[in-house]
Amino acid sequence: MAQLSDTQLVILSAAAQRDDRIALPLPANLKGGAARKVVDTMIARGLLEEVEARRIALQPQLSDPVWRETGDGHGVTLVATDAGFAAIGIEPEELPEPDGPRSATAGDTCASAAGADHDATAADTAPVAATGAKVRTPRDGTKQATLIAMLRAPDGATIDEIVAATGWLAHSARGAMAGALKKKLGLTVTSEKVEGRGRVYALK
Repeated sequence: MAQLSDTQLVILSAAAQRDDRIALPLPANLKGGAARKVVDTMIARGLLEEVEARRIALQPQLSDPVWRETGDGHGVTLVATDAGFAAIGIEPEELPEPDGPRSATAGDTCASAAGADHDATAADTAPVAATGAKVRTPRDGTKQATLIAMLRAPDGATIDEIVAATGWLAHSARGAMAGALKKKLGLTVTSEKVEGRGRVYALK
């Protein structure tokens, strides 16, 4: 299990909550050279990748956020990889596929923007969001399924117990509960301090 910094965990957890896997915007306190350093490290480790940002001329508000410009009206955005999600305890099969290649640019003609790009935006955006929920079902035998089973047990589970059962690091276990279970699966995770065990987490 790759060890992540708190900043890397926040970035990947945020990307996991988006159907398109985009890692932007970055945390508000991460700017300039510090942002570049974090992103370069995550790309080098295979946690993030740069892909061409989609730019929709007639509906700029639906364009992808741009990480950096590459010239001629083109730019790239940042997308979390399967390895990045695995690092926070989310199996790739539990995530929706990115909604198509990001190849549309500001240089597209009005006809193409109003045609293929516009149709794809109007017709496909809502179904992607709707079908995304259907693929977020934990498979038997995954670490996420193990986590859910532990939290549904009568006595719940502590972070140490989850770490021992899954092999995750403590912050990855917390990230899985906050990101995968709460945000993606819509489950309610509660916690309370239990004498002799410490903080115990459970599904309500």
